[in-house]
Amino acid sequence: MRVYVPLTLPGLAEAHKTGELGTGPFVVYAVTPALREWYLSDDIEELEYAALSRAALASLRLLAADPGAVRRRVVVAVDVSDGAATADPDRGLDPAALGEVTVAGTVALAKAAAVHVDADDAEEDVAAAAQALEAADGGDDDAQFVVDGADDHELLWFATQEIPNLVGGA
Repeated sequence: MRVYVPLTLPGLAEAHKTGELGTGPFVVYAVTPALREWYLSDDIEELEYAALSRAALASLRLLAADPGAVRRRVVVAVDVSDGAATADPDRGLDPAALGEVTVAGTVALAKAAAVHVDADDAEEDVAAAAQALEAADGGDDDAQFVVDGADDHELLWFATQEIPNLVGGA
């Protein structure tokens, strides 16, 4: 099963140093039955992109909580065994929980398939989105517009061999 782990650049640097993306239980994102139902698609690429997007939003939340982190969203795509990640059936179609799964054990960075990171030119919009996130969560439409602006920037794909270059300044 492919899961998407939301991080920040300092979080990626820590994972690079320790060799672990996290020790369970922790929340990641994947194509879940609820995500399939919500997006009404059978196209696995579209569904994987939706799960990646959910993880990018979670990365934005991590940035909002860490004002010192470089304002670039980070998502690591990792393949785990099917039983390693489980969805919470009680959350069902809760829009806030779409694609959420919990990984019970340790996930080695060596299992990563790719890293997705914002380009430098996204930093201003991502910074504004991180700052507006709390107001957007409270129902402020203008703040939601700012948060949505971060999605105008596609995350770039990087091979795992490029992680040292990505975290060099983190």
